[in-house]
Amino acid sequence: MNEWKEIKAEVYENFRRHKQKAKLFHDRHIHSKEFFPGQKVQLYDSKLHHFSDKLISRWTDPFIIFHVFPHGAIGI
Repeated sequence: MNEWKEIKAEVYENFRRHKQKAKLFHDRHIHSKEFFPGQKVQLYDSKLHHFSDKLISRWTDPFIIFHVFPHGAIGI
């Protein structure tokens, strides 16, 4: 029975290490973006993700930013 507990503890430890490595990899590839009032942006429409037609653009017309809120949200 102790052998099973040791194996289980080792599996949990390996899983924890794997999660740490995956988080470090993910965090290295995150790029923050700054937006400014007057800047033109395109809006991503996630609802079009469900359609299988690859020719449909998921990006909508360019919008102009009129307000950038302190918590990172933008008003278009």
